[in-house]
Amino acid sequence: MLLRPVRDSSQDAEAVRSAAHAARTAADGTGGGPPLPLPADPDAGRWHSHIRHLARTDPGGCWLAEDAAGRTVGAALSTRREGTWGLSLLAVRPEAQGRGVGTALLRRAMDHGRACLRGIVCGGTPHPAAARVCRRAGLELHPAMRLTGTVSVKRLPVPDGVVAGGGPGDRDLMDSVDRRLRGGAHGPDHEELLRHTRLLVTDDFTGSGYCYVREEGAAGGVELLAATSRRLATRLLTAALGVLGEGRAVLVHSLTAEQQWAVDVGLAAGLEVGTAGYVCLRGMRPPTPYIPSAAFL
Repeated sequence: MLLRPVRDSSQDAEAVRSAAHAARTAADGTGGGPPLPLPADPDAGRWHSHIRHLARTDPGGCWLAEDAAGRTVGAALSTRREGTWGLSLLAVRPEAQGRGVGTALLRRAMDHGRACLRGIVCGGTPHPAAARVCRRAGLELHPAMRLTGTVSVKRLPVPDGVVAGGGPGDRDLMDSVDRRLRGGAHGPDHEELLRHTRLLVTDDFTGSGYCYVREEGAAGGVELLAATSRRLATRLLTAALGVLGEGRAVLVHSLTAEQQWAVDVGLAAGLEVGTAGYVCLRGMRPPTPYIPSAAFL
């Protein structure tokens, strides 16, 4: 087996996506599969863009595993943002599982975050392998909820303040909120998120916050939300569901028990609450009010 960095190329991006898709398919069909697969998303182009972005920003944290014939059998994507390490993906093809591929990839990903005091992983699957991977990386497991269903905008209250469309000029505001909640700004990840999602921002004398709304795909949702208070987070999530519109299928994932404000908004909008995987943390308590991004944490 050969481990090599993921290159910023369409070929490597497809190799990562294909390995993750194969692992997810196995998990869906047999109950096995990867510890940390990519979220389901039919838009391969969007994932290609995300993978190439991480290959550029974190070349030391993104790795491919290849067999003797040069075929990709696994992949890991990890990030380092101002002292906060994140594991975005760890996936191994079914035929290569149980051979130490995942362990070797995890070791390289963890080496990338060796100097980081904090760590975060969104484990979107309840499979036991996910728990083993996260505990091996020294992370605490916080069971997560998700909101699903179709939005009933008419049941939502009017947001209690101004929510505006955002853009690149809001980078300093967002980085400041990030540092307060998760100990490290998302930095260049905001540029990538702006390419694929709609940004909403709120900022008044009581604090500030932002929310990326995912409008494409079979289910819309929140890609990332952070605010300095629950009241502002409630305002942003209410506005985001309103943007998605009446009757829109929605998925909002990775809600820890600390995000009851989000559960309340979802229930008010007619969404259902279920359990799904974990948010795994090291050196920090669950950020709140906060909804992490599966890709950028």
